[in-house]
Amino acid sequence: MGRTATATEYAIVDIETTGGHASGNGVTEIAILIHNGHEVTERFESLVNPQQPIPLYIQAMTGITDEMVAGSPVFDELAPRIYALLNGRVFVAHQVNFDYSFLKYHLDAAGYPFTAPKLCTVRMSRQIKPGLRSYSLGRLCDALDIPISNRHRAGGDAQATALLFSRLLTWDTQGVVAEMLKKTSKHQQLPPNLPKEQFEALPHTAGVYYFHDRSGRVIYVGKARDIRNRVMQHFSGHNPNPQRQHFMRHIHSVSCTPCGTELMALLLEAAEIKRLWPAYNRALKRFEPKYALYAYEDQEGYMRLAIGKHGKHYKHIALFGNQLDAVNLLHRLIREFNLHAKRCVFGLAAAGFRQQPTDPAAEDGCDRHTAPAAYNQQVRKAIDGLTQHLPTFAIFDKGRSEGEYSCVWIESGQFYGMGYLSQQADIECPETIKEHIVRYSGSHYMTQLALDYAKRYPEKTWTPGKPVTAPTKLGETVSIA
Repeated sequence: MGRTATATEYAIVDIETTGGHASGNGVTEIAILIHNGHEVTERFESLVNPQQPIPLYIQAMTGITDEMVAGSPVFDELAPRIYALLNGRVFVAHQVNFDYSFLKYHLDAAGYPFTAPKLCTVRMSRQIKPGLRSYSLGRLCDALDIPISNRHRAGGDAQATALLFSRLLTWDTQGVVAEMLKKTSKHQQLPPNLPKEQFEALPHTAGVYYFHDRSGRVIYVGKARDIRNRVMQHFSGHNPNPQRQHFMRHIHSVSCTPCGTELMALLLEAAEIKRLWPAYNRALKRFEPKYALYAYEDQEGYMRLAIGKHGKHYKHIALFGNQLDAVNLLHRLIREFNLHAKRCVFGLAAAGFRQQPTDPAAEDGCDRHTAPAAYNQQVRKAIDGLTQHLPTFAIFDKGRSEGEYSCVWIESGQFYGMGYLSQQADIECPETIKEHIVRYSGSHYMTQLALDYAKRYPEKTWTPGKPVTAPTKLGETVSIA
């Protein structure tokens, strides 16, 4: 027998449900076996009326039909008995966070606020019997010669889990269970398939982290000021929404890329999401440009500058995150280059704008004596003035270690690339800088990150032809939140 105290009691749980997340699905069957550390001392098993249809594919998998549960008690009727069995005991299940999140959600809703220490027999098995090909309940029982019957029914799976649990307690000569039950242990917060040693190897530095599925494919990319702390935040709490539940089940490994600063982490995160487009990354879509400045020629031959919604398939002059910035820029061009305001358009659909007809009534006040060729030359000067004065500069900041700088390069107002340079490098030579950084396919969001950062921290920027002063403050830590 291992080191687990025999006074501790365990509630070994298995449930069947109508779906994969607690907030929108019900329980169809539940089994709870009370285990005293040696053997099962009490059993509870019941079908449950989920008060919603059971999907056909779940009926096929479990054998539980709508007709079978029609006369069964609803969860609220069983809640007092379930709470009495679980309260004060260690909650044990195979992939424990799934069963725990369901029962916690439905017990809380029934008026029985519930919390308990947890043990996951997947994680226990990985620690006590490492190196097996699979840790699913069926294959694990086959590998360890544990009998299992009534698969995908709560009673059968709970019985197999109890037999597995008893053996794991016997094989636990290293105090694995005691370690998992410590309040400071992260074991039960981690997804069942994520090795604890991978999590513990994560650094407390800024950088980008990657969650991988069973095949090694990246399913999520995130950035952090502190990689390990941020990764753990994903696993804290018991959010019952479907995206989180699916997310947890698909995480099999984690890796990371340390960065010198939070800005470098933000830029790398954006570049990696654009390159990999992981299944669970959705947040950066809100940062895509919404508006653009276009130029087109009307039916009278006059060039028009127009603000419209951004269309990826239309050639634009400039991009904007919001309409106000776009309108303010167009007003500035009108003033500086003596353009006719009524020949500019401030609210244009991105699609089909070349076919916009001329409205003579809208042209009242325009100088009709100015020939199209002369007026169009003014418009071209405005466009050239906008593009020719886009800035080229570098942002120098703290590196990943002593002896190096981080560098972000902006060329003609667009994100060009980033990387790390030795403090011995000639950072006053643009070509040297570009040789040492990685070229990235930038985006409006990445460019805006760098431009905003440079505006907030001008002491960290350098423009070609000027003395380098930024490295004097590389030891400072700054926040861009």
